[in-house]
Amino acid sequence: MVLSMDRWVGKVAVVTGASSGIGAAIAETLAKEGLKLLPEERTAWKIWPRELLIRKEKLSLSKQTYKRNRYPKNAFTWIKNNLGPTHILVNNAGVVPASSEILRGKTDSWQKLFQVNVLGLCICTREAVKDMKENKVDGHIVHIINSRLGHKVKNLPVNTVYPSSKFAVTALAETLRLELMNQKSKIKMSSVSPALTDTEFLKNPKNRRVIDMQKILQPQDIADAVVYVLSTPPHVQVQELSVGPYVVGP
Repeated sequence: MVLSMDRWVGKVAVVTGASSGIGAAIAETLAKEGLKLLPEERTAWKIWPRELLIRKEKLSLSKQTYKRNRYPKNAFTWIKNNLGPTHILVNNAGVVPASSEILRGKTDSWQKLFQVNVLGLCICTREAVKDMKENKVDGHIVHIINSRLGHKVKNLPVNTVYPSSKFAVTALAETLRLELMNQKSKIKMSSVSPALTDTEFLKNPKNRRVIDMQKILQPQDIADAVVYVLSTPPHVQVQELSVGPYVVGP
């Protein structure tokens, strides 16, 4: 199997949740690979002074225009009319509430959790696939929003509802794959499930104190995993990729 990103050069990639952490690393990495990058995230402009600022010729969306079209459906329409059809969608946007307990949780916290982690992913996926089909694009959808918590529940005393949103992403990845297969579509679907990664969640000193930082991934590790998935030839599909740290000893 020959890995190559050549077929994506000059194509449009949409990365949700690209304002920091994993999303920012993915956006910067794909830009370096020669893609036209549109981070579909209202605070993504925070990353412009970094690597992407050097590659601003690949970005045609003005901050003002983006604010007017911040909702996914409008954003994808703008992309099609101004940049071209979407070839890659990386569903990365997600929230980790400070507390999402079942017995003492708040309804508005649950609503935000599922609104972003599940419903937002569904909307962006629907619009991206619709655009790909209309333009006869054999694209690639990557759910990076998933995690190992989407496959096995762990003891998280203050976040007992959170894993259910990740289990939903696991199911949505497989059902999308089956939908595309039943339609004989060549659009590929991959789910990437990272272990705990050094993102905004770990900026809180309280969280860092209870975590073995030797067992933490870096955002670039996940970005590299996304490139690996996208680099596979058209006849190869990575359905699920679990990414964790290599740790010697217990």
